[in-house]
Amino acid sequence: MKASKIAYKPVGMILGAVSGIAAGALFKQAWKMLGHDEDAPDATDEDRTWNEVVLAATLQGAIFAAVKAAVDRAGATATRGLTGTWPG
Repeated sequence: MKASKIAYKPVGMILGAVSGIAAGALFKQAWKMLGHDEDAPDATDEDRTWNEVVLAATLQGAIFAAVKAAVDRAGATATRGLTGTWPG
């Protein structure tokens, strides 16, 4: 395993945590922008419809995936800029 890949592991873990927090906040804002005053439903919320639960899960998954990809890519690009090697 390359040294840059090993050195990037802790950076990647920190970036993963930060991206999770950012994605959660972004999802809450997006859910409110869609006109929902309440928190997003859980799959086991009895009072919520199937459509609402599936829409929330789809939106949340898409936002989390996009934020994670953007943060991972930015971290890899920054690592290459600092070390001269790509961490992947």
